[in-house]
Amino acid sequence: MAILKKDLTALRKDFKALEKKMEKLLKAFDTSPKPKKVSKPKAAKKAPAKKKAVKKAPAKKAPAKKNKALQVTATDQILKIIKRSKKGVDVPTLKNKTGFDDKKVRNIVFRAAKEGRIKKSGRGVYVGG
Repeated sequence: MAILKKDLTALRKDFKALEKKMEKLLKAFDTSPKPKKVSKPKAAKKAPAKKKAVKKAPAKKAPAKKNKALQVTATDQILKIIKRSKKGVDVPTLKNKTGFDDKKVRNIVFRAAKEGRIKKSGRGVYVGG
């Protein structure tokens, strides 16, 4: 019987601690900027909350623009090589000069040709557009 009484007292303490935590959470939730209506249990009583002064956040600055001239992309490298050549360049030559793998070079050449930046002068030979 004594063990049961100790267990019940321990449970009561736990419930009280949980009730305090719930009240703190409810207060924090009620003071949030976008309160949502929550059905509160009828047994729980809430003390009147004090209104806190809301500080206005400073205006966010626009992110710094990156200079695109400094960034040399893979497409830029390949287009530069193609436009320098008079007779045109094939894919193996582009692979050797840039060090890119076959698939990357083919994708860049296909996209550039589709956009009209380069033209095909023969089978597998590309010149500046």
